[in-house]
Amino acid sequence: MTERRQGAPGALLVIISGPSGVGKDTIIHALRERSPDAPRTFVVTYKSRARRPGEVDGIDYHFVTASEFQRLRRSGAFLETANVHGDWSGTPRDQVVAALSSGRDAILKIDVQGARAVRERVPEALLLYVAPPSPEALNERLVGRGTETGAKLKRRQDDAPVELASQDEYDHIFVNETGKVDATAERIDEVLRREHERRADAVVTV
Repeated sequence: MTERRQGAPGALLVIISGPSGVGKDTIIHALRERSPDAPRTFVVTYKSRARRPGEVDGIDYHFVTASEFQRLRRSGAFLETANVHGDWSGTPRDQVVAALSSGRDAILKIDVQGARAVRERVPEALLLYVAPPSPEALNERLVGRGTETGAKLKRRQDDAPVELASQDEYDHIFVNETGKVDATAERIDEVLRREHERRADAVVTV
Protein backbone atom coordinates (compact mmCIF):
# COMPACT_ATOMS: atom_id res chain seq x y z
CA MET A 1 0.00 0.00 0.00
CA THR A 2 1.23 3.52 -0.84
CA GLU A 3 2.64 5.41 2.13
CA ARG A 4 0.35 8.21 3.32
CA ARG A 5 1.77 11.75 3.26
CA GLN A 6 0.77 14.83 5.25
CA GLY A 7 0.35 18.25 3.72
CA ALA A 8 1.40 21.54 5.27
CA PRO A 9 -1.04 23.09 7.79
CA GLY A 10 -3.84 24.97 6.07
CA ALA A 11 -3.34 23.54 2.57
CA LEU A 12 -6.65 22.34 1.13
CA LEU A 13 -7.51 19.40 -1.10
CA VAL A 14 -10.33 20.82 -3.22
CA ILE A 15 -12.50 18.86 -5.64
CA ILE A 16 -14.58 20.56 -8.32
CA SER A 17 -17.18 18.31 -9.94
CA GLY A 18 -20.25 18.66 -12.10
CA PRO A 19 -21.89 17.08 -15.14
CA SER A 20 -20.27 17.20 -18.54
CA GLY A 21 -20.99 20.53 -20.22
CA VAL A 22 -21.65 22.50 -17.02
CA GLY A 23 -18.59 24.74 -17.57
CA LYS A 24 -15.97 23.40 -15.17
CA ASP A 25 -13.02 24.20 -17.47
CA THR A 26 -14.24 27.76 -18.00
CA ILE A 27 -14.68 28.26 -14.26
CA ILE A 28 -11.18 26.99 -13.53
CA HIS A 29 -9.81 29.37 -16.16
CA ALA A 30 -11.67 32.20 -14.41
CA LEU A 31 -10.24 31.13 -11.03
CA ARG A 32 -6.73 31.26 -12.50
CA GLU A 33 -7.37 34.73 -13.93
CA ARG A 34 -8.89 36.07 -10.71
CA SER A 35 -6.09 34.92 -8.41
CA PRO A 36 -2.93 34.25 -10.46
CA ASP A 37 -0.68 34.48 -7.40
CA ALA A 38 -2.77 32.34 -5.07
CA PRO A 39 -0.92 29.30 -3.66
CA ARG A 40 -2.85 26.79 -5.74
CA THR A 41 -1.96 23.86 -7.96
CA PHE A 42 -4.54 22.85 -10.54
CA VAL A 43 -3.78 19.15 -10.79
CA VAL A 44 -3.59 17.82 -14.37
CA THR A 45 -5.64 14.64 -14.71
CA TYR A 46 -4.71 11.64 -16.85
CA LYS A 47 -7.15 10.60 -19.59
CA SER A 48 -7.27 7.52 -21.79
CA ARG A 49 -9.37 9.23 -24.47
CA ALA A 50 -8.12 11.03 -27.57
CA ARG A 51 -7.43 14.74 -27.45
CA ARG A 52 -10.15 17.12 -28.60
CA PRO A 53 -9.34 19.99 -30.95
CA GLY A 54 -7.61 22.74 -29.02
CA GLU A 55 -6.60 20.58 -26.07
CA VAL A 56 -2.92 20.57 -25.11
CA ASP A 57 -1.25 17.48 -23.66
CA GLY A 58 0.19 18.19 -20.22
CA ILE A 59 -1.86 21.37 -19.76
CA ASP A 60 -5.49 20.37 -20.21
CA TYR A 61 -4.87 16.69 -19.42
CA HIS A 62 -2.16 14.07 -19.71
CA PHE A 63 -3.34 11.92 -22.62
CA VAL A 64 -2.20 8.29 -22.58
CA THR A 65 -3.27 5.04 -24.19
CA ALA A 66 -5.60 2.72 -22.32
CA SER A 67 -2.77 0.22 -21.77
CA GLU A 68 -0.44 2.93 -20.39
CA PHE A 69 -3.21 4.15 -18.11
CA GLN A 70 -3.66 0.67 -16.66
CA ARG A 71 0.10 0.32 -16.18
CA LEU A 72 0.14 3.56 -14.18
CA ARG A 73 -2.89 2.42 -12.24
CA ARG A 74 -1.25 -0.85 -11.24
CA SER A 75 1.89 1.00 -10.15
CA GLY A 76 -0.08 3.09 -7.63
CA ALA A 77 0.42 6.37 -9.48
CA PHE A 78 -3.17 7.55 -9.00
CA LEU A 79 -5.01 8.91 -5.99
CA GLU A 80 -8.24 7.80 -7.68
CA THR A 81 -9.39 6.39 -11.00
CA ALA A 82 -12.79 6.12 -12.63
CA ASN A 83 -14.29 5.09 -15.94
CA VAL A 84 -16.06 8.25 -17.06
CA HIS A 85 -18.35 8.23 -20.11
CA GLY A 86 -16.53 5.13 -21.38
CA ASP A 87 -12.95 6.40 -20.93
CA TRP A 88 -10.54 6.18 -17.99
CA SER A 89 -9.62 9.18 -15.85
CA GLY A 90 -7.11 9.33 -13.00
CA THR A 91 -5.67 11.87 -10.54
CA PRO A 92 -1.85 11.69 -10.26
CA ARG A 93 -1.01 11.29 -6.58
CA ASP A 94 2.47 12.84 -6.91
CA GLN A 95 1.02 16.19 -8.03
CA VAL A 96 -1.38 16.24 -5.09
CA VAL A 97 1.33 15.34 -2.56
CA ALA A 98 3.76 17.92 -3.99
CA ALA A 99 1.17 20.70 -3.81
CA LEU A 100 -0.03 19.99 -0.27
CA SER A 101 3.48 19.40 1.07
CA SER A 102 4.56 22.82 -0.18
CA GLY A 103 1.55 24.55 1.40
CA ARG A 104 -0.40 24.97 -1.82
CA ASP A 105 -4.02 23.99 -2.33
CA ALA A 106 -4.43 21.00 -4.64
CA ILE A 107 -7.46 21.62 -6.86
CA LEU A 108 -8.84 18.58 -8.64
CA LYS A 109 -11.39 18.70 -11.44
CA ILE A 110 -12.85 15.20 -11.32
CA ASP A 111 -16.16 13.41 -11.80
CA VAL A 112 -18.54 12.29 -9.08
CA GLN A 113 -17.09 8.76 -8.94
CA GLY A 114 -13.63 10.15 -8.35
CA ALA A 115 -14.92 12.60 -5.75
CA ARG A 116 -16.45 9.74 -3.78
CA ALA A 117 -13.21 7.79 -3.93
CA VAL A 118 -11.14 10.75 -2.73
CA ARG A 119 -13.60 11.59 0.07
CA GLU A 120 -13.41 7.98 1.27
CA ARG A 121 -9.61 8.11 1.31
CA VAL A 122 -9.29 11.76 2.42
CA PRO A 123 -12.29 12.76 4.57
CA GLU A 124 -10.85 16.28 4.92
CA ALA A 125 -11.24 16.95 1.19
CA LEU A 126 -13.47 19.92 0.32
CA LEU A 127 -16.08 18.97 -2.29
CA LEU A 128 -17.52 21.67 -4.56
CA TYR A 129 -20.28 20.88 -7.05
CA VAL A 130 -21.06 23.00 -10.11
CA ALA A 131 -24.67 22.63 -11.25
CA PRO A 132 -26.46 23.99 -14.34
CA PRO A 133 -29.43 26.35 -14.00
CA SER A 134 -31.62 23.55 -15.42
CA PRO A 135 -31.28 20.15 -17.12
CA GLU A 136 -32.44 21.78 -20.36
CA ALA A 137 -29.68 24.39 -20.17
CA LEU A 138 -27.13 21.65 -19.54
CA ASN A 139 -28.24 19.72 -22.62
CA GLU A 140 -28.08 22.88 -24.74
CA ARG A 141 -24.51 23.52 -23.60
CA LEU A 142 -23.49 19.91 -24.14
CA VAL A 143 -24.86 19.86 -27.69
CA GLY A 144 -23.69 23.39 -28.47
CA ARG A 145 -20.04 22.87 -27.60
CA GLY A 146 -19.79 20.25 -30.38
CA THR A 147 -16.96 18.21 -28.82
CA GLU A 148 -18.88 14.94 -29.01
CA THR A 149 -21.33 13.50 -31.48
CA GLY A 150 -23.35 10.33 -31.90
CA ALA A 151 -22.87 7.63 -29.27
CA LYS A 152 -20.39 9.67 -27.20
CA LEU A 153 -22.82 12.59 -26.92
CA LYS A 154 -25.67 10.23 -26.05
CA ARG A 155 -23.54 8.62 -23.32
CA ARG A 156 -22.91 12.00 -21.67
CA GLN A 157 -26.58 12.97 -21.95
CA ASP A 158 -27.58 9.68 -20.33
CA ASP A 159 -25.01 10.07 -17.55
CA ALA A 160 -26.09 13.64 -16.68
CA PRO A 161 -29.13 12.75 -14.48
CA VAL A 162 -26.99 10.40 -12.39
CA GLU A 163 -24.33 13.08 -11.95
CA LEU A 164 -26.92 15.72 -11.06
CA ALA A 165 -28.45 13.42 -8.44
CA SER A 166 -25.13 13.24 -6.57
CA GLN A 167 -24.83 16.95 -5.70
CA ASP A 168 -26.17 16.50 -2.17
CA GLU A 169 -22.96 14.60 -1.37
CA TYR A 170 -20.95 17.82 -1.75
CA ASP A 171 -20.04 20.50 0.80
CA HIS A 172 -21.06 23.42 -1.43
CA ILE A 173 -23.18 23.69 -4.58
CA PHE A 174 -22.74 26.50 -7.13
CA VAL A 175 -25.27 27.09 -9.89
CA ASN A 176 -23.33 28.23 -12.95
CA GLU A 177 -25.83 30.57 -14.59
CA THR A 178 -25.44 31.02 -18.34
CA GLY A 179 -23.06 33.87 -19.12
CA LYS A 180 -22.09 34.39 -15.46
CA VAL A 181 -18.93 32.33 -15.11
CA ASP A 182 -17.06 35.13 -13.34
CA ALA A 183 -19.77 35.32 -10.69
CA THR A 184 -19.51 31.56 -10.13
CA ALA A 185 -15.72 31.81 -9.80
CA GLU A 186 -16.13 34.69 -7.33
CA ARG A 187 -18.45 32.60 -5.13
CA ILE A 188 -15.97 29.70 -5.20
CA ASP A 189 -13.13 32.04 -4.26
CA GLU A 190 -15.16 33.31 -1.29
CA VAL A 191 -15.83 29.77 -0.07
CA LEU A 192 -12.13 28.93 -0.35
CA ARG A 193 -11.26 32.06 1.64
CA ARG A 194 -13.66 31.09 4.43
CA GLU A 195 -12.42 27.50 4.46
CA HIS A 196 -8.84 28.72 4.81
CA GLU A 197 -9.85 30.76 7.83
CA ARG A 198 -11.70 27.82 9.34
CA ARG A 199 -8.98 25.25 8.63
CA ALA A 200 -5.88 27.37 9.19
CA ASP A 201 -4.17 24.69 11.30
CA ALA A 202 -5.71 21.60 9.72
CA VAL A 203 -3.55 19.02 7.97
CA VAL A 204 -4.65 16.89 5.01
CA THR A 205 -3.24 13.37 4.71
CA VAL A 206 -3.22 11.69 1.28
